Amino acid sequence: MTELRERDAMECRACGREERASEGYPCTDCGRFICNMCSMRGVTLCADCAKKVPAKPADGAPQGASTSEAGKAPTPGA
Repeated sequence: MTELRERDAMECRACGREERASEGYPCTDCGRFICNMCSMRGVTLCADCAKKVPAKPADGAPQGASTSEAGKAPTPGA
């Protein structure tokens, strides 16, 4: 009888590891394979899509606001 040499493995597009294709999820942006371990860590985007997303401010201030303006109370009547 012929021996099967099929492989059910895909390369994770977030970490680069080869994992079983049935144990992973698609990238939320492009649909590429993300392994189960990355998904459990909260990774939802592949490495290419993650590079396209703009970085969030580290201090939690809204985008477009400087850090000195973020802590001030609004001026009445302004």
